[in-house]
Amino acid sequence: MVQLIDDLEYNTERPYLMIPEYGRHIQKMVDQAIAMEDREERNKCAKSIISVMGNLNPHLRDVPDFQHKLWDQLFMISDFKLDVDAPFSKPSREELAERPAPLAYPQNFPKYRFYGNNIKRMIDVAISWEDGDKKEGLVLTIANHMKKSFLNWNKDTVEDDVIFQHLFELSDGQLNLKGSKENLSLTEDLLKHNKRFETKETKPVRGRKRY
Repeated sequence: MVQLIDDLEYNTERPYLMIPEYGRHIQKMVDQAIAMEDREERNKCAKSIISVMGNLNPHLRDVPDFQHKLWDQLFMISDFKLDVDAPFSKPSREELAERPAPLAYPQNFPKYRFYGNNIKRMIDVAISWEDGDKKEGLVLTIANHMKKSFLNWNKDTVEDDVIFQHLFELSDGQLNLKGSKENLSLTEDLLKHNKRFETKETKPVRGRKRY
């Protein structure tokens, strides 16, 4: 009994796992491949390990670059000590340790937040277009969408001149419909259109009474 207790191994005493998700057996297989002196045998062993690693993640088989990811992980598990002929370039420790570029935060317009950030993206696209009928049509479509968004938020009425002024401000003066003879969709039509998309849960449900 004492001998059995002495032979027990604890994870804290075992070598560190580079990728714990693959378990200690994969780590031992990689360590064995590193110790092989014959390069051909080492290549065969590496391909076998890749096959086992792929079987552990069957849900990722259809993911693009899945094999590339497996080979990168194999080199990581070996602590970049495995020297084999891989179908992909061997990554460096510096590449994998490099931090990704920070994501740009979405622009916020607290003054007119009821329009949403997508409106600003649409406005930026319209600004980039060359002057012409297509651009005029896009600008008018954006203005109508702004009016609908305004009515969704305020549940009231709004003059076209107000929408034109907001469009002028959000585009930094580059889209100007102020003083235009163009008319936006009628408030009544936009409100009717919005009511079509109301959920059935907001309407009373009639049915048989259960006793």
